[in-house]
Amino acid sequence: MTSLSIFRYLWLYYVLGQFNILYVRTDWPALNTSNIQLLSLLYDTPDGSSPSITYVHSLAMFKSAIILAAQHNITIEGEFIGWQSVTTDGDIMHGLRSTCHTTSKSNIVGIVGPYLSRESLVIAPFAASIGIPVISHASTDPTLSDRTAYPTFYRTIPADDTAALAIGQLFIRFNWTSCIVIYQNDAFGEGFEQAISDVFDNYNLTITETIIFNIATLSIQGDLKSLLINNPSRIVLLWTQPDYTTLILHSALDSGVLGPSYTWILSADIELNSFDPQWYPSLIGMLTMEAVVGNIINAPINTTLLNDAYNIWQMYELETFPGSANVDYTALFAFDATWTLIQALVQLCSNVSTNNSSSCILFTNDTFCFDKQFLNTDNLLNIINSNTFLGVSGPIQFSATTTDRVNGTYFILKNVQSASNNLQYVPVMSWSNSQNWALYTSTSVILWPGNTLTLPSDSASASGVTFRIAIYEVTPFTIVTQTTDSFGNITTTYTGYMPDLINYLQTNMSFIPQIILVPSNNTYDDLIYAIADGMYDMVVADVTVTSTRREIVDFSASIFDDSLRIIIREAPSINIDWLAFLKPFSRTLWLTILATVIYASILIFLIERPYNEALQDRSVISASAMSTWYSMATIMACAPDFNVTTAAGRLLTIGLYILSLILLAAYTANLASDLTIQKSQTVVSGIDDIKNGKIPFSRIGILVGSAMEDYYLQEVSSGSRNFYPLTSVTEAYDKLLNGVIDASFMDIGPLEYATTHSYCNLTLVGADFDASAFGIVYQKDWIYAKELDVNLLSLREQGVLDDLRAKWFEGGDCSQTDDSGTAMTVESLGGLFLTFGVISILSLLLFVWLKRSIIKDYFKSRKRGRSLVITPNTLKEEHSQVTVAE
Repeated sequence: MTSLSIFRYLWLYYVLGQFNILYVRTDWPALNTSNIQLLSLLYDTPDGSSPSITYVHSLAMFKSAIILAAQHNITIEGEFIGWQSVTTDGDIMHGLRSTCHTTSKSNIVGIVGPYLSRESLVIAPFAASIGIPVISHASTDPTLSDRTAYPTFYRTIPADDTAALAIGQLFIRFNWTSCIVIYQNDAFGEGFEQAISDVFDNYNLTITETIIFNIATLSIQGDLKSLLINNPSRIVLLWTQPDYTTLILHSALDSGVLGPSYTWILSADIELNSFDPQWYPSLIGMLTMEAVVGNIINAPINTTLLNDAYNIWQMYELETFPGSANVDYTALFAFDATWTLIQALVQLCSNVSTNNSSSCILFTNDTFCFDKQFLNTDNLLNIINSNTFLGVSGPIQFSATTTDRVNGTYFILKNVQSASNNLQYVPVMSWSNSQNWALYTSTSVILWPGNTLTLPSDSASASGVTFRIAIYEVTPFTIVTQTTDSFGNITTTYTGYMPDLINYLQTNMSFIPQIILVPSNNTYDDLIYAIADGMYDMVVADVTVTSTRREIVDFSASIFDDSLRIIIREAPSINIDWLAFLKPFSRTLWLTILATVIYASILIFLIERPYNEALQDRSVISASAMSTWYSMATIMACAPDFNVTTAAGRLLTIGLYILSLILLAAYTANLASDLTIQKSQTVVSGIDDIKNGKIPFSRIGILVGSAMEDYYLQEVSSGSRNFYPLTSVTEAYDKLLNGVIDASFMDIGPLEYATTHSYCNLTLVGADFDASAFGIVYQKDWIYAKELDVNLLSLREQGVLDDLRAKWFEGGDCSQTDDSGTAMTVESLGGLFLTFGVISILSLLLFVWLKRSIIKDYFKSRKRGRSLVITPNTLKEEHSQVTVAE
């Protein structure tokens, strides 16, 4: 190189350095002296210690395409096509300024790049304003597909709306329904976020969280660990540039939100050797999905063109050539972008030469980039839109309606797996615009996070997670027992319905329980606010599900079907009233009835005796008794032994029937009423008595901060706290026994247990009311809620909850009678049976009296030493004799 050339080079380097342009100086042949040039805009990581692989490979393939054209003697108006290359740093103003400067000084007829979507959103309109085509090899923002907005823009890499479609189909294949999306806050990230949202909406999938990576501060907006741990999904889509991806993964490793609990899907490969080997187990199972070239999935490509390009690369820069199997895919897209421009320029100039036009490459003479215009834009674009050829990435074809290539879209899914104390990417699945996801080879196996072959769930799993579980001492839901060993060590054990339920859930869900006994001075409402404040993960206790509480926290499916019941002191023993059956009528009425019977008997005797055979052959006393019997039997609706024969007797009988009808109905009604009143000797018989103020409200005990208090305020006192406040269930029992309160109502479970096991002198009255349910309490949008509910429903279907209820609530040592029933007791009608007993004794004495002669004869015969056989005929004859005697 001459001294003049060196001076020119240094001067050019200095000038371009002022515009933040960095030219890579290699041993490639210098073609930048040509009057017809292509410009590459390639991104490299700012402040990197060495150029990135993507940058080096893309630049090499860009140059190889131009040199290959020269080797094929492809010229434009007798000149070889030259190149200019600008390295961008992600700052769109830097990139625009560099592009403006280069196009002002050189005849740039096409641009390969930019790499970044945010750069393309600026460079594409600029190129359209000066009339030159831009073909990007890496910009994937879906908004760039708009041909109207970007008339001179093309790209050889698939757009992210196609990538989003492939991801949606991948989720369907794996039966995943949700994910978290992390994206960078620029056109690349935001475009993908919109595209994946649209696809998920179409497939009825859910994005549970979108997390932004700020490319200015190089940090996640928010706490990554908190955002992921508290999210119900365990699939993470990370759509960022490779250099940002590495930063985010390091942060995720530090926060413990990678494998095995989370499955990450990346938008591109990253260098795995940048991670410490201690993190390798957490990285295993990650997936990367990136656009690839056709031969990766056995689709056709131009191997001749590819091999020629590789030969040129190795000829001029062997040290950077990684081998044909390891060339970055974007470099191949860059080659096809360059070759598309070369082919179009050749055809353009061929057409111009045929038409005898002056020149195919014409620019205005303006030196300012925004004023300089390429004069053959339409013809060049028409050629690009109509050209079709087989490139190194697959078939290349564009159209006038979109900026995307018509076909040749391929994606591959790679899996991070271990290999010889290292990590490697293993292709496992492939996708194309003509075929859905399929295994890469018949033997491809995906190794999932945790080094397992089992497909992970997309939802959070409680397995291995430590839960802070609050319990509340209420017998028999939770029974606390403390034992002291011989060394004075105190051991606390928890038994009861709730600890058993926790054990069942732990067995099924494999979580780690951290049991916390809540102090007894805490109310149930305190537990609700403790969950809302994050003090506990769950409360497993007799907490009633209410609408007010649901506004603060969430509840699981029912763990115990509940209702309220009234508890009072046992009613005193009922004193037996032997004449209780006479109380329906007053003494005066009974005497009146007796007088009526006697009066009717006299009338029957006077009216019927002269004409009625049943009364004629009897003595006055016997006929009077028969008349009395007739009157009494008629009034009591019984059939007497004879019928009246006279009209007057029948008329009198009608009167007796009328008396019978009314008296029996009145007696029955009054007796039922008296027996009911006698039976209901408790202070209240149900919730209606409490509402109606049958006992003073100040003598009704209500548990403060409970669902019972809410019910009382809403249904009984209209918001007035005029009850006797209680702080615990056991206090309610003690206050009832001490006579401080007369009644209380609480959840039926503890009350049934107490009245059958411990407090035998307390009883339940009335029917159940305010049916409800107990549920496990947790924070709103708790990520393990679905898994918990599924397991609770499974336990209910298996009958486990019924078994627990039978185990802890049935049985007991107390003999209880349910006062809510309608059965009558013996005591209530004891006098009636006593009266019957007296009458039966009197009838027996009467029988003996009437058979006195036979009895006397029997004893006389026994005395004389001979037996007298008493037969029915003998009794009948004796009875006839007695009757005649009467």
